[in-house]
Amino acid sequence: MIQLNLKYIVDGETAGRAVKSILKTKLNLSERLIKKLKNEHKILCNNVPVYVNKPTSVGDLIEVLIDFVEECDDIIPEDIEIDILHEDDSLIIINKAPHIVVHPTFGHPSGTIANAIMFHLLEKGICKKVRPVSRLDRDTSGIIIFAKNQFVQEMLIRQMKSKTFIKEYLGIVQGVVQPLQGTIDLPIERKPGSIMLRHVAPTGAPSVTHYEVVEHYQDASYLKFSLETGRTHQIRVHCQAIGHPLIGDTLYSPSGSVFIGRQALHSQSVAFYHPFTSEKMVFTAPIPDDMQNLLKILKT
Repeated sequence: MIQLNLKYIVDGETAGRAVKSILKTKLNLSERLIKKLKNEHKILCNNVPVYVNKPTSVGDLIEVLIDFVEECDDIIPEDIEIDILHEDDSLIIINKAPHIVVHPTFGHPSGTIANAIMFHLLEKGICKKVRPVSRLDRDTSGIIIFAKNQFVQEMLIRQMKSKTFIKEYLGIVQGVVQPLQGTIDLPIERKPGSIMLRHVAPTGAPSVTHYEVVEHYQDASYLKFSLETGRTHQIRVHCQAIGHPLIGDTLYSPSGSVFIGRQALHSQSVAFYHPFTSEKMVFTAPIPDDMQNLLKILKT
């Protein structure tokens, strides 16, 4: 069991500050979460619920009870098989299969990873909102993380912004990529007139993808990607922009592929620090069968 309470003992430096100031600067809580915790009476000073504008004194124990009861999402629980790589009191890490949506949308109201997780939690008697920390496209496989409370979600997103949350992908692209490693630094924005498509444009948001060639084939390359930014379709758009679209990506390369029924892209690994224990967490997901088969074909 991971302790889901946050604690801070007021010292000479912080004495006199309001509880709210300590929550924000020492316990890294957002304004939104502080408001929710205050309404739930989960902010304590010396074991007693307290107003957040109360000034503190040396030796005061400020405690926050993160794991409080909340209403479940309106996501319908569905008994869908999922590959859970890791689960604790704070998060669930999934190895997502291709061809499944992460979270319900207008076009996919059910049959998603979130529906499966809701079923999994309720089977264990746990009522939680389903909080994706990051998302993958429907046909991209690999690691995706869900937080079990708002604090964990916010802390992991903060790590992404500070570049301490590392994501690596594997992809198979058309053509022989040169040089063997490099950086694609091209801004991305939504393509005018399209809900789904993105493209490189000077007015787009900064987008940076690092790549390294794992192996070359006759007319294809097996690449490892790491992201500095997380724009929608970033790897797919950047690969198209440099003339090496992902094999099977019919959205950004009309030719498609008879050897794989999706874009050949896999979220292989993540590394981050656990929001409660500060332990470095590293997880990998094996490359799926369809991409392994594609690599075998390319080697022949």
